[in-house]
Amino acid sequence: MATAMASSLLNGERAVVLLFVSSIEYSTPISLIYESMSFCLLAVFALFVEISVESYGSDFPFKTRPGASSGILLGAVTLPGLAVSKLIQLSRALSEHEVGVEEVEFTRLQYWATSTGCLCVLVFLCFICCHESNKTKSVSFHSHWHTKFNISCIALFAAMCYLSFAAKSSSGWYLALTLLWIVCHGLAAVKFIQHVLHTFPACASFGEALLVTAGFVVYFGDMFAFTLAKISKHLISNGLNSIAYGVERSEISTIIQGMLLGLLLSPMLFKSILRKWEFYMSSTNSEVRGHRERGQSIIFYGSLTFILLVIVPLWMQVFKFVVSEPHKRLSLCVYWVAVISVSVLRFYKISKNSKIERILLRKYYHLVAVLMFVPALVFQPLFLNLAFGAALGVFLLLEIIRVWRIWPLGPLVHQFMNAFTDHRDSDLLIVSHFSLLLGCALPIWMSSGFNDRPLAPFAGILSLGIGDTMASMVGYKYGVLRWSKTGSTAAGITSVLAACSALLPLLAATGHMFTQHWLSLLSAVTLSGLLEAYTAQLDNAFIPLVFYSLLCL
Repeated sequence: MATAMASSLLNGERAVVLLFVSSIEYSTPISLIYESMSFCLLAVFALFVEISVESYGSDFPFKTRPGASSGILLGAVTLPGLAVSKLIQLSRALSEHEVGVEEVEFTRLQYWATSTGCLCVLVFLCFICCHESNKTKSVSFHSHWHTKFNISCIALFAAMCYLSFAAKSSSGWYLALTLLWIVCHGLAAVKFIQHVLHTFPACASFGEALLVTAGFVVYFGDMFAFTLAKISKHLISNGLNSIAYGVERSEISTIIQGMLLGLLLSPMLFKSILRKWEFYMSSTNSEVRGHRERGQSIIFYGSLTFILLVIVPLWMQVFKFVVSEPHKRLSLCVYWVAVISVSVLRFYKISKNSKIERILLRKYYHLVAVLMFVPALVFQPLFLNLAFGAALGVFLLLEIIRVWRIWPLGPLVHQFMNAFTDHRDSDLLIVSHFSLLLGCALPIWMSSGFNDRPLAPFAGILSLGIGDTMASMVGYKYGVLRWSKTGSTAAGITSVLAACSALLPLLAATGHMFTQHWLSLLSAVTLSGLLEAYTAQLDNAFIPLVFYSLLCL
């Protein structure tokens, strides 16, 4: 009985996540003691919440993606673990005087904002568990112990957050403002995850929703704070003190941030205009319904044009950036268009007329990502950053058109996308293409600036384009054998190690001097491969981030 309970508490996914947390804790220097302790506390609390939530089964109020575990532990530690790994990497650079203190402090602030958002969501889920227990009148000694444990975790986390900033801050008002800003991230995360789970029921697990929530809140919170800091800087002439925030960032990252925010706000603008327009269209006969569809399309494209017109001056800067090296960058654009055109036409034709399994068709796109991104990352990394942002904007636009069934492209886009979906997608929301693109892009975006690990930017391309593809193909071919999971995992790990062996000499030939320890590389590849084998979450979203975090250590 005790053995069965222990095996249910420590499944494969949780074991790999705890190994991931242990690897980060082992590598953390003493200068990051408060971040290390809080991250460990967050992992323990997340494990407790995951066990509590999963004990309710289907009785829990929110409807999550069928067939997936809750994933709360994995979702709660992924982004905070990534932030701690970046802090470890920057602490090495700081000791060698390659980065300034302000960059380390900015990353520290991002860690606490991310981890606080995750903690507040965990507290929110705990509150729901307690509320459900009260409804069933199952309050007992264990419930009181759970409450005391929750309060203790929150108090310890808050104390470590305060001590972390108090040791570095010499101004009381700045410390108070920083702590208030971090608390706002937590409150925003709770509000946003409620919106995600209510708006997109059965589209994501708790872990996936938590990953998206923490990422969105920190990303656009950073944009908001950076904008306030820029505005305050212009008010210095009026005798006001400016707000110091963040570090210098590239023009490309600012353009991408603004573009994505505009595209995410465009459905809200469209919806508000549509409600007013439909107030005057109360008839339900088919002829008017046809005019209604065309009217909706006109409203949508009009609101989208308005959003894009606001961003046009920014895109003029993008055009200047592209033509600054026309031979290299325009040639790369032609290569990308050719690869995309051939792959889309060929694979869609195969999907309609062939008996090839859909999972293999999806993995072919992973290989296409390798063909597209590896040459660009080696020779034109800055241009690839911009291209990823543009591609993400196009994906967002197409998904909005598909979800709203905007005439005439909506049905066509839905028909095409539906040919490559799997059990993790739904008619309401298709996320596979987003997760593949972001899985390849995020390690590259996060490697801008100081980077002493040559393979870190390739984390998404290696884990998804090569490791995941090889594991799926071997698992599919030998799926009838008992050792299929072991064989597919070994195939994925071996293929990634082989690709790393080929990439390192190529990177060295470009003239960059990096350090990469093979023991830590083997550990990173193995842990990410095991996570791919055991997790029931959206692996395209989690594995690149975990692999990147381990490569930074």
